[in-house]
Amino acid sequence: MRRILPILSIILLTAIHSEGQTRDIPQQDGPRILKFYPNPAVSFINFEFQQDYDRNMSLVVFNFLGRQVYESKNLNARTTIDLSQYSRGVYIFQLRNPEGKIVESGKFQVAK
Repeated sequence: MRRILPILSIILLTAIHSEGQTRDIPQQDGPRILKFYPNPAVSFINFEFQQDYDRNMSLVVFNFLGRQVYESKNLNARTTIDLSQYSRGVYIFQLRNPEGKIVESGKFQVAK
């Protein structure tokens, strides 16, 4: 049993690493499109575009388990999300273009 656990760990890490390479998530080398604050957040979080943007983009938020908890289409220059129904933890956001491709992603923390 002691020999199997390290081998399973290596297999799992290899699968996670190779899966991450196939996703179409852009690298954040350049300037960010969205500014989000406060982080960590308690009762609300704001998302603001830092430059001109396409109103047809959508903002999607996932909890740490990968379950979608929020989606907003046809975004304004500033979007505020009420976090009163959110549990404490880390959340992932994705900004998607009209074709559904991820333009930007990030994470924020809800601290209650």
